[in-house]
Amino acid sequence: MVERTLQYTHLLKDYLTLTKPGIVTLVLITTLGGIYIGAGGSLDPQLTFWTLSGTGLAAAGSAVINMVLDRDVDSLMERTSSRPLPRGSVSPAGAFLFGSTLILFSFVIMVLFVNPLATFLTMLASFSYVVLYTILLKRRTPVATEIGGISGALPPVIGYVAGAGEFDVKALTLFLIMFMWQPPHFWALALKYREDYRRAGIPTLPVSRGVKITKIKTLLYTVSLLPLSLVPYAIGMTGKVYFLVASTISLIYLGLTFKFLFSKKEEGMKLFFFSIVYIAVLFTFMIVDLVKDG
Repeated sequence: MVERTLQYTHLLKDYLTLTKPGIVTLVLITTLGGIYIGAGGSLDPQLTFWTLSGTGLAAAGSAVINMVLDRDVDSLMERTSSRPLPRGSVSPAGAFLFGSTLILFSFVIMVLFVNPLATFLTMLASFSYVVLYTILLKRRTPVATEIGGISGALPPVIGYVAGAGEFDVKALTLFLIMFMWQPPHFWALALKYREDYRRAGIPTLPVSRGVKITKIKTLLYTVSLLPLSLVPYAIGMTGKVYFLVASTISLIYLGLTFKFLFSKKEEGMKLFFFSIVYIAVLFTFMIVDLVKDG
């Protein structure tokens, strides 16, 4: 009896691992920020609950299917070889059914309790991650990182549309900030694990174009984030506190990227971790310094 209970516990843990909880957590945080901004600084508890539930389930389901499709390359990479599917602790069929069910529940929740546009954007996020990124592009071109950024940039937009009921320039601003933030965030990590990606045959930018090009493109994207980060203030979405914080942290990010560019070290884990702090600070101060409607 005890042994069977332990088996079920391990199995549940493996299925949870398939959902990539860390990524889902980031999705939920940015979605919540989008809801708050879209609602003009007030949260409807029921709408918030259902939007977060639907978005979280879609992100989790997409992550599971991504792991099913990538189980062969995951087994070749040191960083991912211990995942449940490469280890054989979860069957591909069971995992695919689990992921598909999560996405289906997400669709039903968004249709019944949120709104059609938010539902469409949620399904678009899943489609872009599973089909565009995982199936069509990841094994073929380094551009997959940039195109794959669509899925990661949509959660705050989904939240905004849920709260505001429409897609406008504020929603577009949230999307562009997240979209431009993701490639340099990923490339810093890809540099560290480029031999893993090379072994698995995944043509990430460091593998296909080399370290120098990766650093240059990282700088270009980081440069673009400076003016983009100030757009919320320019369109009257946030106040002066946000402007000062966004200006300061964007300049720090840019300075660290310049240092990264000219450093002889090929790894950029400090830049990777700072990029997480960067996006967290931006969204936090968007909320703190939100200019309330009316």
